[in-house]
Amino acid sequence: MLFNSLEFTLFIPIVFLLYWFAFQKNTRHQNIFLVISSYVFYGWWDERFLILIFLSTVSDFWIAQQIGQSTNKRLKRKWLYLSLFVNLGVLGFFKYFNFFSKSFTDAFTILGQTPSDPLLLNIILPVGISFYTFQTLSYSLDVYQDKLKPTQDFISFTAYVSFFPQLVAGPIERANHLLPQFQKGRAFSYDKATDGMRQILWGLFKKVVIADNCAEYANLIFSNYEDYSTSSLWLGAIFFSFQIYGDFSGYSDIAIGLSRLFGFELMQNFSTPYFSRDIAEFWRRWHISLSSWFRDYLYIPLGGSRGGTYQKIRNVFIIFIVSGFWHGASWNFIIWGTLNALFILPLVLFQLNRNHLTIVASNRRFPSIKEVGQMSFTFFLTLIAWVFFRSESLTDAFQYLQGMFTFSGNIIPTQQLFDATSLSIKKLFLLIVIFLWMEWINREKRHTLEKFGTTWPRIIRFGFYYCLLIFIFMYSGDEQEFIYFQF
Repeated sequence: MLFNSLEFTLFIPIVFLLYWFAFQKNTRHQNIFLVISSYVFYGWWDERFLILIFLSTVSDFWIAQQIGQSTNKRLKRKWLYLSLFVNLGVLGFFKYFNFFSKSFTDAFTILGQTPSDPLLLNIILPVGISFYTFQTLSYSLDVYQDKLKPTQDFISFTAYVSFFPQLVAGPIERANHLLPQFQKGRAFSYDKATDGMRQILWGLFKKVVIADNCAEYANLIFSNYEDYSTSSLWLGAIFFSFQIYGDFSGYSDIAIGLSRLFGFELMQNFSTPYFSRDIAEFWRRWHISLSSWFRDYLYIPLGGSRGGTYQKIRNVFIIFIVSGFWHGASWNFIIWGTLNALFILPLVLFQLNRNHLTIVASNRRFPSIKEVGQMSFTFFLTLIAWVFFRSESLTDAFQYLQGMFTFSGNIIPTQQLFDATSLSIKKLFLLIVIFLWMEWINREKRHTLEKFGTTWPRIIRFGFYYCLLIFIFMYSGDEQEFIYFQF
């Protein structure tokens, strides 16, 4: 069930009305209703997925209780290992079994052996498995580290794991932030709900207008890169950069906005990452819930940026390669992670990775020339890395990059590309400019439309919202599934 689908348009008002009008007097009943609604939402893809998420919920709920009750450190550690084994084992089986099987066979082929065909499993990757697995795993880790007491309320914990707005693509919430919100009473807040609606509206604009239209060009160019000129390949990479940002941050905006309709606050997951002045700042602003998860549960326990040069290099490469592998069972993602490690490593080694902790051009209307150069170079680095993220194989990625840096003689993209989709490149670039301008003037807020125009007369403010709706209906591209559903 997609956020931008007809089914969800019918689903959400029914859930909203029942939640607030039929169950508002009883928090436990609200939680039970949210669990049922979330399981309906998740089971809409495939009802078999429900078995997996239920087993993950039960195992981590029970294991965390055993950890909390254990006074022996060694026993607590064994229970934690069991949680790691269950969570990572399930994730590894469904997401990585075929990758390792094929890679093992390929290794023997390279060595001159003639192994039999790899054992491949014909299984469906459960939607959002990487997200809810990390969410339940962080709960067990927090209980083990005495950052959190294990809950005795199974319904609240189940609602925390399966909460439908953020279930399939995050943000990856921590139990100490979201779980207590299920355990206390909730009252409807008009201000919180209206702000949530504004964030949903902007998220839909990002997804439907920006991401889906960029996807049409990006898909066309990446699928036929041999037929296009150097300038067209650069366009394809640029369009994919805005596709993945509009798609993923758009999902996060919708998820956070929906949560606010039900009285919940989720963590901010994106903070204008394409206005970053270096790659370290980019990773503090892109997919914040995942970046902070790896920082807290992997990077810092490994020693972080403390220690000698070898340890710093090792830790940087581990966290980014693991992050790349988290995204998908493909060498493309591993190379993508490795590239980002190479980009950020000089900053870490020279202790420059925390130079830009505040928003760019804070309290200023325009950035300086130096800041424009820094942002442009950072965007260039991320764009190069996105080529590996988007390409179907390593061979395609390297050939695509070769085409980008090999002058083909065609400075202007071919007319064939201009006529390829329903929305012209000129209109799409204009929409991207409008999008970037809106993000820029509101870059210091939690989301782009937070309190936007609240001092304007009501008719002008609502006129602006209706204009966004008109854009959404007029310039909606072909319906595309959210990119991060595959992770």
